[in-house]
Amino acid sequence: MSLSEAPQVGHPSAPAAPAAVPVALALSGEDQARADLYALLARLLLAAPDTQLLYALAHADPIAAEGGDPALEQAWEALTLASSVMDPAAVAEEFDQLFISVGTPPVNPYGSRYLAGYMNDAPLAGLRADLARCGLQRVRGVGEFEDHLGALCEIMRVLIAGAPAPLAIARQPLARQQAFFDAHIAPWYARCLADIAAAEGANYYRLVARLAGAFLDIEAEAFVVGEALAESPV
Repeated sequence: MSLSEAPQVGHPSAPAAPAAVPVALALSGEDQARADLYALLARLLLAAPDTQLLYALAHADPIAAEGGDPALEQAWEALTLASSVMDPAAVAEEFDQLFISVGTPPVNPYGSRYLAGYMNDAPLAGLRADLARCGLQRVRGVGEFEDHLGALCEIMRVLIAGAPAPLAIARQPLARQQAFFDAHIAPWYARCLADIAAAEGANYYRLVARLAGAFLDIEAEAFVVGEALAESPV
């Protein structure tokens, strides 16, 4: 199965509520697959998978990545196989150990932490200003800051696919998606995912980090290639 046919496994609750923007774009199969993978990564990074999600992943179809790089295909296969044998209580305990430990957890997947060295720092302020310019804001009651990697993945999903009524969020053009990715995800995601994979006790989440890295690498490369093609003379 091609990447454009990647299965949907459910969307998390949106951490941000963008205002409608009058941009009407058709959603291609490739963009639907991108949105679905961003949604999955958001769900897995913001909370441990429950029984239903583990079942859906265990029974998901394989991905046949295009372009000759098997990293995404292999990472998907590893995660789906692990999901078929993983106990929900065990993966929930692993999630808590990695991200919600008493005191300072082994991994803090926040952009400010990686870009400035401190939580809730200047990069978060810059992100909030950028979101405000796009008409987005944090949903009341959401516990994670907007620069959490999972929240950023969910924002990318909304930029790509929009959101149905009652929010009626319009899809955003590729240039806006790239600008957001380049500013708020590209500079630090690889370091964060490496820390998750290397953290003591990372078992299932080592595979989540592997999948996230393979997919975000493809996104970064595709944005660069698309920009070069757009700038090249006809």
